[in-house]
Amino acid sequence: MERADLGASRIAAAIGEPARALMLYALMDGHARTATELAVVADVGPPTASIHLRRLVADGLVCVAAEGRHRYFRLAGEPVARVLEALNVVAGVAPALFVPSTPDPLRIARSCYDHLAGTVAVALCERFVAEGWLRPVPGGRAFDVTAQGAPAFARLGIDLEAARRQRRRFAFPCMDWSERKPHIGGALAAALLASLQRKRWLAREDDSRALTITALGARELRARFGVG
Repeated sequence: MERADLGASRIAAAIGEPARALMLYALMDGHARTATELAVVADVGPPTASIHLRRLVADGLVCVAAEGRHRYFRLAGEPVARVLEALNVVAGVAPALFVPSTPDPLRIARSCYDHLAGTVAVALCERFVAEGWLRPVPGGRAFDVTAQGAPAFARLGIDLEAARRQRRRFAFPCMDWSERKPHIGGALAAALLASLQRKRWLAREDDSRALTITALGARELRARFGVG
């Protein structure tokens, strides 16, 4: 087992390199970023950024998730954020906030293949976890529906057994490209979007991935989930 003083020194060295520190503080807002974006933040080339990110992943400061052809990096957890926040207090510098550049209609609600994405989708994912309807599976690569969540999803008109029978992943964190936080992907998420459209809470715009939140949907999402 590594000595505490040596372990602390190793982590401090990982954080203390200026380019790596810039990357870490860019991730402090909870949003994930690609290696290319972090290279720009750190003002280094892509090969150098990759070396720094490998170090941060190896030291447990950053974790990486693959979504299709893209790899997204985010802080490895709250303990890392607390360390960076403590250093920030000592340094007396406020971190920069992530500002999405996605057009508002697509950013608020859109389809991601066959499931819901955007700020509404991220907010629902966070609310379902907070309410105890969804439980992250150890390893962070999937969600499972809890005993409390099963009847709650049923009340939303979702057939969980039908979703589980599909030959695809049931539910997993899918990185939202505008919010850089996870929304729900998989069969459960597809069933959720279909249900929200049946209820006329969401309406699809012609020739666009953008989804419109109807007046009814705005009322229901706000009343039931505090979303909107």
